Amino acid sequence: MVLSRTTLEEFLDYLDNSITKLAHDTHTSSEFHLDGNVEEFLSAQYDIRLENLLQRKNSTIHHLESGMKNKVIQRKKKLLDGIFKL
Repeated sequence: MVLSRTTLEEFLDYLDNSITKLAHDTHTSSEFHLDGNVEEFLSAQYDIRLENLLQRKNSTIHHLESGMKNKVIQRKKKLLDGIFKL
C-alpha cells in the first residue's frame, strides 16, 4: 500500500508525542535504568513503533518513497536532539 503524506505526518506526530512521553517516563522512573544508553533505547523504540504503525497500513519503511524516508529520518533526529538538549 502506498502511504499518503498526510498519514505519514499523523504517524510522525504520534511518534513525537509517544517518544517524548517515554523519554520523560524513563527519566523520572527510579525503576528504569539504562546506564547511559537512553538515546539508543529511544531510537530503537522510535523505529519499532514506526514499523508497527506502518504495518497497520500494510506497509513498511522500505515501501516509502525516498522523500518520505528522508522526512522520517529528519523528524527522528530533530526529536531525539530536542530530548537530549533538555
